[in-house]
Amino acid sequence: MDTLLLSLKDDFDAAVDKAARFIRAGEVVGMPTETVYGLAANALDPDAVKKIFEAKGRPSDNPLIVHVTDESGLFELCRSVPTAALKLAERFWPGPLTIILKKKDAVPSVTSGGLDTVAVRCPSHPGARALIKKSGVPLAAPSANLSGKPSPTTFSRVVEDMDGRVACILDGGDCDVGVESTVVTLASFPPRLLRPGAVTLSELSDVLGEVVLDRAVLNPLEEGAAAASPGMKYRHYSPACRLTVVRGDLGRFAQTVAPVLAEGDGMMLFDGEDPPFPCPVFYLGPENDPAEQGKRLFSVLRELDDAGLSRAFCRAPSEQGFGLAVCNRLYRAAGFEFM
Repeated sequence: MDTLLLSLKDDFDAAVDKAARFIRAGEVVGMPTETVYGLAANALDPDAVKKIFEAKGRPSDNPLIVHVTDESGLFELCRSVPTAALKLAERFWPGPLTIILKKKDAVPSVTSGGLDTVAVRCPSHPGARALIKKSGVPLAAPSANLSGKPSPTTFSRVVEDMDGRVACILDGGDCDVGVESTVVTLASFPPRLLRPGAVTLSELSDVLGEVVLDRAVLNPLEEGAAAASPGMKYRHYSPACRLTVVRGDLGRFAQTVAPVLAEGDGMMLFDGEDPPFPCPVFYLGPENDPAEQGKRLFSVLRELDDAGLSRAFCRAPSEQGFGLAVCNRLYRAAGFEFM
C-alpha cells in the first residue's frame, strides 16, 4: 500500500479534506492528537476498524477508544448518559480524558473489544477535531504504533511504523501531552480509574467524589481477566531491549545496577543526574516534573532501540499525580521487572 503523507502546516483544510475522504472510503488514517498519534477509522464500520487491528498487529480483544467532537457523541454511542459523565465532559473536554459507558448496538463488537461498553473521548488537537467533523463519523483510534512498541508522539515515528500499512498519515507536529488519555469507567459504581493520564486521580475525585484506582494500573492484569480499557491486558509501550525499573534514589540505583551492568547496557536517569557508570544515558526529564517526563517517555524508549542497547535500567519516577501515568507506562514497558 502507498501511504499518502500530508502536512497540516502546509494546507490545513486540503490535508483534512483528503484524509476525510480516506475515512469515508473505509480506510485508516494516521491522526495527530494532543496525547499521542492515533490510527483513525470509522468507529461504526466493522470492516474499517478491522483494518486498524491489521495495521497494528493488535489483539482483537483489546478495546478501542472512539473519538468525537463534543458531548453529543456520548448520546450517539452510549445507552444512557449519567450526570457524572456530563460533568466530566464539561470539566475536561476537549482534552485527554476517556469515559467508558454501556454502549449502544450501533457500536460494533470489534470496536469495543467484545465488551458491552464503549470508551469515548473528545480530543483537543485541532487536526483531530477537524478530521472527525469532516469525516462525519466518530473515529476509533488507538495509538499509531505497531502493537507492543512505544506509542508515537512525533510524525516521523508514525511514518517509521505505519508507512505502507495505512492509506494516509497527517503531520500535526509533536504531541503536547506525550502519554495516552486518562480512562475512567462509569459503567460500574463507584467510578474506577483504569488508565492514568494527564487528568489525574485527584482531579477526577474533585468531580466524581470517590474514584477507585484499578489494581491493574500498577500491576499486571490478573490472568483470565478481561481488559476493560486499552493498555491493560498486554505488555505495552516496550522497546526491543530488556527494560528494568530500579526504585530508590541515585545511590541505591548505583548499588543495585553495579553487579549486573554489562556491555551494551544503558540507563535512564533524571535531568542533571551524573551517571554512576560509563555507559549510554538517556534523560527522562526533571525528577520533580512528571508532565515533562510524560512528554519525553515514549521518545526516550524508542531512542533505546535507536542506540541498539540490549538492556536499560531506569530510575523509577514518583507515582503521585501525573507521575502515576508515567509509572503505568514505564512499568508495562518493562513487563513489571523491578530491582
